[in-house]
Amino acid sequence: MAINRSRCWTCNKGVAHGNSVSHANNKTRRVWKPNLQVMRVEHEGAIIKVKVCTRCMSAGKAVRAPRGQVAVA
Repeated sequence: MAINRSRCWTCNKGVAHGNSVSHANNKTRRVWKPNLQVMRVEHEGAIIKVKVCTRCMSAGKAVRAPRGQVAVA
């Protein structure tokens, strides 16, 4: 399983698109990226690296794998 570039592993939160609006009402495209962090989790008996948003990390939706164990790919 490859690490997805800009999606949260647990809640599937991704990049949001919209407009940046100036005081003169000029509109240019912009993006809002989620705050993703790489963490090691245990999934189906194997330890994998995944990207998780910080909201899921603080809520406990993704639990870190114990240290000292080797990832089985």
